[in-house]
Amino acid sequence: MKLKNLEHYKIILASRSPRRHHLLKELGIEFDICQDNGDDEEFPPHLRKEEIPIFLAEKKMNAMSQLLTGDHLVITADTIVWLNGEVIGKPIDLNEAGSMLSKLSGNMHTVYTGVCIASAFKKISFYSKTDVYFRELSAEEIDFYVKHFKPLDKAGAYGVQEWIGYIGVRRIDGSYFNVMGLPVQKLFVELSKF
Repeated sequence: MKLKNLEHYKIILASRSPRRHHLLKELGIEFDICQDNGDDEEFPPHLRKEEIPIFLAEKKMNAMSQLLTGDHLVITADTIVWLNGEVIGKPIDLNEAGSMLSKLSGNMHTVYTGVCIASAFKKISFYSKTDVYFRELSAEEIDFYVKHFKPLDKAGAYGVQEWIGYIGVRRIDGSYFNVMGLPVQKLFVELSKF
């Protein structure tokens, strides 16, 4: 379904994530892709939970400010995993990926995605929250996943849509797609009002 209020915009998704590309495409929205500056994921230490991905999504938007001309609408997003009062970001190597999955094993964590939508005249930011419950994972299961999949580009070192999600996730409270990196239902609603 086409959103009539967006017909005069050229929509740009500023993201490197193939999962975000896929999810936005599945909404039926036509868009171009621009690589975001996803390397800079620093944030002030006083920020907590949803404040962090909103800050990072807005930081990405600020880096894309040259795109905010009259007919452009830009979407940025950032996802974090929150466990026991701390952020679990993207692992720097396979060892850290294994350690992250060991922390998530047998626990509930919360996935927060912050999204920023902006044009030359308007900007909105919002977030989505999903609780994810992992069963106890064996060392062999974690090792298999880390060696056979690509955990380094994912917050929390896992993709819920991959093998580890199939065998490890007991329950999800909230948006499944948010755990993949883009809360498409909430995004669609916000785009329809933009």
